[in-house]
Amino acid sequence: QVQLVESGGGLVQPGESLRLSCARSGSIFSISNMGWYRQAPGKQREVVATIVAGGSTNYADSAKGRFTISTDNAKSTVSLQMNSLKPEDTAVYYCNFRGLTSTRSILNAWGQGTLVTVSS
Repeated sequence: QVQLVESGGGLVQPGESLRLSCARSGSIFSISNMGWYRQAPGKQREVVATIVAGGSTNYADSAKGRFTISTDNAKSTVSLQMNSLKPEDTAVYYCNFRGLTSTRSILNAWGQGTLVTVSS
C-alpha cells in the first residue's frame, strides 16, 4: 500500500521561505504525475503545482515565480520550494501521487497534510 508522508510545514513571516517534502513508500508500477494542493480555512482545496513524469511543471497563478515543484529520479519524493511567502499562502498543504499501483490499479494517493502559516 502506498503511503505519503509530508514534512516541512510551519510558521514563517511574510517574505520568508519554506520547503515542503513528501516521501512515498510502498511499491508502485508507475507514477504519471505528482502535485501539491492546499486548502485554506473555509475554502476548497486547490492545486498549487503539478509535475508530470516527464518533468513538465504547471503552477497556479498565485504560485508562479515564487514556488518550485521538483521530484527525484525515482519519483519517490516530491518537494515544493516556497519563496516570498504571503499571508494568503496560509493553508494546509497536501501532496498527491497518481499513477498505477504494483497490481495495476489506479493510484491516487494523498498525504496527511502539513500546515503552513504565514504571519507576522
